[in-house]
Amino acid sequence: MQELLHSLLVGFSLLLIAEGVLPFVRPNLWRELMARAIANSDKSLRMLGAVSMFLGLTLLLLARS
Repeated sequence: MQELLHSLLVGFSLLLIAEGVLPFVRPNLWRELMARAIANSDKSLRMLGAVSMFLGLTLLLLARS
């Protein structure tokens, strides 16, 4: 159980690092991308979320094998 929590903490930490790179390096581009995301429909955002989750799951399964 402790190993699982450690892995989740590492994964979450990497996610936060990846999410923070663009706003740190190019804040104006990040603002523009967020404005575009807000303008998208719920269906488009859900599709983007589904694709992202699928790719993440696929990468996780490849890394675990």
